[in-house]
Amino acid sequence: MSIVMVDIFRYKPAYTRKHKMLILLMLLLIGTIVFGRGVEYLLLNLSKGMGFISQKAVIYGIPVEVGPMLICLLFDSHTAIIFSFIISMLSGIWQGDAFYGFYVFAGSIVASFSVIRCKKRTDLIKGGVYISAVNVISAIVVSLHDSYLTRHIMQPIIFAATSGISVAAFVSIILPVLEYTFKVNTDITLLELLDLNQPLMKSLMINAPGTYHHSVIVGNLVETAAEDVGVNPLLARVTAYYHDIGKIKMADYFIENQSNAVNKHEKLTPHMSSLILISHVKEGLELADEYNLPEPVKDIITQHHGKSIMMFFYQKAKEEQSEPPKEEDYRYPGPRPQSKVAALVMIADAIEAASRVLKDPTPSRVVGLVDKIVNNILIDGQLSECDLTLRDINIIKERYSYILNGIFHKRIEYPGFNFNKPQPSEVDRDKSNGKESASKNRDKHPVVQTHNEPGHEPFDIRKG
Repeated sequence: MSIVMVDIFRYKPAYTRKHKMLILLMLLLIGTIVFGRGVEYLLLNLSKGMGFISQKAVIYGIPVEVGPMLICLLFDSHTAIIFSFIISMLSGIWQGDAFYGFYVFAGSIVASFSVIRCKKRTDLIKGGVYISAVNVISAIVVSLHDSYLTRHIMQPIIFAATSGISVAAFVSIILPVLEYTFKVNTDITLLELLDLNQPLMKSLMINAPGTYHHSVIVGNLVETAAEDVGVNPLLARVTAYYHDIGKIKMADYFIENQSNAVNKHEKLTPHMSSLILISHVKEGLELADEYNLPEPVKDIITQHHGKSIMMFFYQKAKEEQSEPPKEEDYRYPGPRPQSKVAALVMIADAIEAASRVLKDPTPSRVVGLVDKIVNNILIDGQLSECDLTLRDINIIKERYSYILNGIFHKRIEYPGFNFNKPQPSEVDRDKSNGKESASKNRDKHPVVQTHNEPGHEPFDIRKG
């Protein structure tokens, strides 16, 4: 155990800040040993009862690889390899057979690598098949050093083949229990959250389509930079998809969901508008609890605005009120981003929103927009509590600029078609909806057109 702890403190210090992860690791090490001994006891009794099964052969049926496979799924492959070395060494000691230790090590390594890219629960079965194949080969090699097993070679082969399949079965049963108990999320769980048939995701698409589209773009942005800054890209994308789910309840009050020119905030005081924007964080957290979303998603919901100020409404309040408004009344409650994932989502959220007002999004303007927003976030101190480095920030700027330039690519015009010319039916509909009068009113009190301009602070974004 001390070997594992030294390795974690040196190469995976993030685990040391989460006591439950250390407890889980210790539990898996002890549990694998106890589980292996228990299965061995059952198999030995089986061999005694049946008579014709060798006690030397039954040990090849012990599914010790359950531990390394779970470690790889719940932690990472590096930790799983260290774990494999330790568990194989202990197995060789308890059987008094170094060759058996080699057998366990070979199977454990395969168990670790077979689930590195595990995206579906059915992939566990494939991992079990790989383990069985390697176990059979290892059993044959090891049996050549024992004259009795050489004469009864089919017995260790059958037990070795069975052990691989049983590993997949046991992991399928144990994994959901550990995920729920220790609030750990594997890539399998994260991919399930990306399913568009998830009730909450479907509700976001139907009730707040603009927010859904915004979230998808934010997901694309964070995923491109995640791996380069040491973050799980899949986790980054999932948290981005769900970060604004709190807007579902009052979708019409957020600019990206307003299909016409009428802005509901024009009839509200700046302070009331700020309260509505702030509420989407609280309501998002309530929805996350209701739908049992994992803790990392809840963290991003509460942290993706940090303690940033809603500059547009703050400035509007200063213009309309005789007494200066309190700045705290126009700031999100926080906390500030505590992780790289939260920082990625915060930056992407602000950049995607601000990019919508670029009239001519040339590559140089996009780069300038990204630089300005990131710099303002830094100056405001929103990234002071996460562990992003200057190198990470430069990578984020580069990746986000690249994706945005791809989104705003040019298209050739279709000959004979003028899509910018309004159709007669559209003009009639606009008049019936009173959009012309609303446009005149907006000319007097410009709200929508100016809150996101690149020249303003990055949080002059009324959409939240």
